Amino acid sequence: MKDFWGKIKKKPFFCLAPMADVTDFAFRKIITKYGKPDVLWTEFVSADGLANKIGQKKLLINLKFSKNEHPIVAQIFGSRVENIKIASKLCAKLGFDGIDINMGCPDKAIEKQGSGASMIKNKELAREIIKASREGAPKIPISVKTRIGYNKNEIDTWIRFLLEQKLPALTIHLRNRKEMSNVPAHWELMPEIINLRNEISPETLIIGNGDVVDIEDGRKKCIESGCDGIMIGRAIFGNPFLFKKNPLGKRSFLEEERSDVKGETLKRQDSKITKKLKILTEHTKLFEKYIGKYKSFALMKKHFKAYVNGFNGAKELRVKLMEAKNSKEVKKIINDFCKKI
Repeated sequence: MKDFWGKIKKKPFFCLAPMADVTDFAFRKIITKYGKPDVLWTEFVSADGLANKIGQKKLLINLKFSKNEHPIVAQIFGSRVENIKIASKLCAKLGFDGIDINMGCPDKAIEKQGSGASMIKNKELAREIIKASREGAPKIPISVKTRIGYNKNEIDTWIRFLLEQKLPALTIHLRNRKEMSNVPAHWELMPEIINLRNEISPETLIIGNGDVVDIEDGRKKCIESGCDGIMIGRAIFGNPFLFKKNPLGKRSFLEEERSDVKGETLKRQDSKITKKLKILTEHTKLFEKYIGKYKSFALMKKHFKAYVNGFNGAKELRVKLMEAKNSKEVKKIINDFCKKI
């Protein structure tokens, strides 16, 4: 019986990238409502934390999801084999469709634990981590998200090694750890990865990640490079309609539309701004309802910056929103602004 990865026939399929303190339950509820991708990811969660009762109690909010989010993948990180097994068992019990192991995060605190991108330097441990996750969750697929190398291009060593593990899906951020996000993603290397995949593990789906600005750009990169899926991260900020099923997918959310009627374009523009700000209000309320008990309301500030830009008065509105302490204050500030446009 095929797992959900094996049932995906669409090419390219689109995924929401796992982002710490971003792709939480409230955020995913908004994305699912206004433009659901083909596969959703949670933000990454510490396996060490999930493996003990105190940590698990604090971290379970990061694994909260709704029935509308399927297929959804839980991403975990860690370097302790037994804890990976325990965390994987928990994720399977919670009803996730798959588990993804983070082997690419460049955060120094994560690397100090032997996790994230540091795993690139320790193939034997990486092998044991994948094995442990499979043992903990034998009925759901285990995938990996990584980079093309640590300090250099290691496609023929590191990526080859991962392909030898016969993963159902492998997401590759097309930069090495040293490059962080300071250089353009190396999409020119994807054909080499695809050739290697075809040689070693033809059934492994390859998901490309890095510098994808919208759906059309993702489709283009897929056609040119030969990958199977596209993962989008930063481009989703402030754009809840990014994954909306639009066969053209060319217009940005605030892009002006042509009109033969004088003033009609401006009217449509104002309507779009208002709609976008109403969604921000909705997002803020959901965050407060589901996440507020566990995390600081200040985390919404990064979303304020993303939603509120590119239109007259955006800067002044952002300044006011940054001072808001709860969803009620956000709603009032936005309502007052919308009455003026």
